[in-house]
Amino acid sequence: MFRPQVLLLMGPTAAGKSDLAVELARRLGGEIVSVDSSLVYRGMDIGTAKPSPALRAEIPHHLVDILDPLESYSAGRFRRDALAAVEAIVARGRLPILVGGTMLYFNALLRGIAPLPAGDPQVRAMIEREAARVGWEGLHRQLADVDPEAAARIHPNDPQRIQRALEVYRLTGRPLSWWWRQAGQETLSFRPLKVVVAPRDRQWLHRRIEVRFQAMLDAGLVAEVERLYRRGDLHPGLPSMRSVGYRQVWAYLAGKYDYATMIERAVVATRQLAKRQFTWLRRERDALWLEPDGAGVARIAALLES
Repeated sequence: MFRPQVLLLMGPTAAGKSDLAVELARRLGGEIVSVDSSLVYRGMDIGTAKPSPALRAEIPHHLVDILDPLESYSAGRFRRDALAAVEAIVARGRLPILVGGTMLYFNALLRGIAPLPAGDPQVRAMIEREAARVGWEGLHRQLADVDPEAAARIHPNDPQRIQRALEVYRLTGRPLSWWWRQAGQETLSFRPLKVVVAPRDRQWLHRRIEVRFQAMLDAGLVAEVERLYRRGDLHPGLPSMRSVGYRQVWAYLAGKYDYATMIERAVVATRQLAKRQFTWLRRERDALWLEPDGAGVARIAALLES
């Protein structure tokens, strides 16, 4: 049976994945599928480095601007949406290019997802109350007691995933890591070419993260978050508002710290995100690793055209 090839561009935040995807789409006749848990939200443009309307008119981008920030998006829904997008792109005779840094989504796409229970508002509210009392680091230690494997993969400063891991355990009596193993390895309808765009020099990435966040501020990030803040129906507990950068600017607007502290915390949080992404990426042993030096277009094109 014919299985079309699909390009997966993975990498840490700010490594240059999106620019590479655009060049490849132009050269090879591709369409881009976003693998980013923040780009799905409308009205969150600057802080997500969302492609411009002009670029999206030139090159189709899928799974961008599909939700209001009040809504939630799951790995399971991403998998369904991404597989449908890939099938439609292949049917048009074009190359699907999946690009982003949400490694949980890439994992769900490639390996399937476990049949996890639906979220329970009462259990989540109880966990939120516990977090207010003992802090998320305290809950992370609690998670380490019941599920050391999940705790090793979830950062103590990642409240969304800590909450979900504890919720699953309390609802099912089984640790989240047990459910992960139930997913197994699914047969895909396409052949993935996995490419990791990541610098060897972490200091280069750290500097780039700092420069990029300052550029976002210069482009109006605070005003963008203020519009969301003033809507009145959003709050910092939502997945959309937990996005790196948005979370820190929201706290600044709420008067929790000053402008300089907001910048420092956002840059540190982005670096921590990149570190977690590297942890996931190191598991992709069958991926081609490339430096973000501009030579990737020719190398990837040669592999796809061979």
